[in-house]
Amino acid sequence: MTRSACLIFNPVAGQSDPDEDLNKIVNILEPEIELDVQCTTPEKDAAQLTKTAVERGVKTIIASGGDGTLSAAAGALVETGIPLGIIPRGTANAIASALGIHDTIKAACQTILDGKIKKIDVGRCNDKPMVLLAGIGFEAKTVEEADRELKNNFGMLAYVVSGLQKLGELEPFEATIETDENTVTITATAVTIANAAPPTSILAQGPAGIVYDDGLLDLTVVTPKNQTNAIAASYELLQSAIFGESADHEDVKYIRTRYVKVTAKPAQKIVLDGEIIGETPIKVDCIPGGLTVFVPMQQD
Repeated sequence: MTRSACLIFNPVAGQSDPDEDLNKIVNILEPEIELDVQCTTPEKDAAQLTKTAVERGVKTIIASGGDGTLSAAAGALVETGIPLGIIPRGTANAIASALGIHDTIKAACQTILDGKIKKIDVGRCNDKPMVLLAGIGFEAKTVEEADRELKNNFGMLAYVVSGLQKLGELEPFEATIETDENTVTITATAVTIANAAPPTSILAQGPAGIVYDDGLLDLTVVTPKNQTNAIAASYELLQSAIFGESADHEDVKYIRTRYVKVTAKPAQKIVLDGEIIGETPIKVDCIPGGLTVFVPMQQD
């Protein structure tokens, strides 16, 4: 064997049988890659296991689990140059979707075996790594209140259902947005700061064509005055996600920047890569090329 890697495996991710998943991964990869398998536990998460592996001198990390597991492993690899292989087994699999990585074990393993790597940007959000995005306001509430049973049974559809339920409960807030170039204060219901985003992250789709290796963050600000406008703005963002055209609606604004700080009155909850991490204020800066990942061969 000429290659070796540490496999960080979350046995409680997703709804499939973890033993079968692990055996399948090992059977596909081990003919070509010598694996050191490390399973996450309540005491040792993916970030800790990854850091320990890096300290041991591991040259490749493979992470298998949900977005939380993948994000934690990725965060421990920022600016190390060590490539990350991604095998998604979660509910949403948003990270894999945003990076164009297939969500089946066989296809994801093949991406790693092919060996094509790419440097992508990563964000630093309140001193935490951000692979995908941070949402303020409406999106944070949607994620927080998505029903666990719905998430288990319907995956990303649960977030859509939760979002639709919340459209009638709009809670505008005053957002002060500071970038490298200027500072603006605006009344908003949602502010989304994206490094990368799958089409299912509708509230991140204002700019369309979010590029994960351009050295910039993409901000989408939704400012509807009422429920009717909120539905119209959401429709434009959905169209943007599907067809790749910038949202054209007076209540959707977007900015590209390397750095942003957002404060809110009243304070708003923040969701970072699918997890609630606290409340505003929030500071995010882009680290160009800060993470190295395995990507499918067809990507440029």
